Amino acid sequence: MRIIPAIDIIEGKCVRLTEGDYNSKKVYNENPLEVAKEFEDNGIQYLHLVDLDGAKASRIINHRVLEEIASETQLSIDFGGGIKRNDDVRIALESGAKQITGGSIAVKDQELFLNWIEQYGPDKIILGADCKDRKIATSGWIETSKIDVLDFIQQYIEKGIQQVICTDISKDGNLAGPSFELYEEILSKTSVNLIASGGVSSMHDLERLKKLGCEGVIIGKAIYEGRITLNELRELC
Repeated sequence: MRIIPAIDIIEGKCVRLTEGDYNSKKVYNENPLEVAKEFEDNGIQYLHLVDLDGAKASRIINHRVLEEIASETQLSIDFGGGIKRNDDVRIALESGAKQITGGSIAVKDQELFLNWIEQYGPDKIILGADCKDRKIATSGWIETSKIDVLDFIQQYIEKGIQQVICTDISKDGNLAGPSFELYEEILSKTSVNLIASGGVSSMHDLERLKKLGCEGVIIGKAIYEGRITLNELRELC
């Protein structure tokens, strides 16, 4: 199981939110590159980088942060937040992202998202399945659709998607454990490479997610709050 720390960006700073609420913003470091280098120094190979300003604005805002981290580290970066147009994909990939994550766009413009899968290949495009009460959320989690998360994932598996990041918004940032039952259901009913996100609070959570069969896990606040140390992750990696 791949260990994927998260860096969320607002105004160029490393922050964390609780349940996607922008009013809950907490700044952990004003220099995201410093955080990324610390991850790399501890054996981390992957990074989940989210442009929260971009998610709100529906266009990439913090691509310079992506470019800086990609040029100054060897981390394999998946980038999301505000990717709505062809130019956004181009900018993200040219700025050093190895993969891009599309969530809102996969709901609001399926044809365009499918074109990206066809043009860049399913190894470059990750489906972001962010949900609350099983319903897919969009636009920086401000809007909620009527689409069931499992139906959403299955629909895109049929279209060629191979990797899915699934975040239960009610768990995100609460350090109360991930949505194990939801992930178990997804893994039992699909063949997708599932990356769990939201609620991870301990090494025990990581062990359970690995046993479930998750291909990867995104860890955010648990690292910044010291619930999981970089030393523990170094040994795991």
